[in-house]
Amino acid sequence: MRKILIIQTAFIGDAILMTAILEKWHKFFPNDKLDILIRKGNEGIFTNHLFLNNIFIWDKKTQKYRNLFRLISKIRSENYNFVINLQRFLSTGLLTSFSKSKISVGFDKNPLSFLFTEKVSHQIQKNIHEVERNLKLIEKFTDASFQMPQIYPSESDFEKVKNFKNSIYICIAPTSVWFTKQFPAKKWVEFINILDKNIKIYLLGAKNDFDFCEMIRFTSKNIENLAGKLSLLESAALMKDAKMNFVNDSAPLHLASAVNAPTTAIFCSTIIDFGFFPLSKNAKIIEIRENLECRPCGLHGLKSCPQKHFFCAEKINVQELLNAVK
Repeated sequence: MRKILIIQTAFIGDAILMTAILEKWHKFFPNDKLDILIRKGNEGIFTNHLFLNNIFIWDKKTQKYRNLFRLISKIRSENYNFVINLQRFLSTGLLTSFSKSKISVGFDKNPLSFLFTEKVSHQIQKNIHEVERNLKLIEKFTDASFQMPQIYPSESDFEKVKNFKNSIYICIAPTSVWFTKQFPAKKWVEFINILDKNIKIYLLGAKNDFDFCEMIRFTSKNIENLAGKLSLLESAALMKDAKMNFVNDSAPLHLASAVNAPTTAIFCSTIIDFGFFPLSKNAKIIEIRENLECRPCGLHGLKSCPQKHFFCAEKINVQELLNAVK
């Protein structure tokens, strides 16, 4: 029995998209033992995973480098047959290079890729999703077909949100780590004010998103703030049966994709050509219709609008959000 380690120590959305690698590898090699290495805080995505063997967690916030070298030592002792590294940074290059794995695979942009046994070009191209880029890492060992990311909410996760599904509802995940990826609160309120009052609205997010969601909740009696009250898998279980899920270019977008939930993704400063668009069968993209010279202002979001006007969000017509519900 072969042992496989997959490394993705970036944020929640990246960890969710990494599951496509798990799915495809298991499909081709169901007898292999699959382990993952993720950053602390992302482990909730993989609770009760159907075929995952072991989870290594890297705490990056406390004694980051001491924890890194402990992980290197632990991984070396596991004697992996394959190490597949989705990250393009030196730290994961160290984990991969010193793993003693017979085969190590990663992207050529990793500064230690010259030490890998296999390296793959990482290119951002129009209409190419990040999942497709990741799957290139294992194409040589599997095939070139596409694979959806997948997470597994349990029966208890669905039971936890069962009572929220007594009427037609939508979910809104209104926040993002980055200001320029986040549709403004006043625009969410503008949308809610023209929405059918018979539709229940659930606001989703982490505990530190609660206050932002409260600013929106105060505008309607038909809104419930669930930020910080549901786990990631419970949130996914609720999103799965929503009439529509409204998200920014952020982790909830990928959470919806991983359970094939209906998704309307709002892109402010970033663009879909970066490869992080929704993958659900029922997926819609909303973005400003006019061309802005300043958009995109970067591959990732920024803490503030460099031009001070934030037109990429402010000029989006909320009627388009309403049309997505209809």
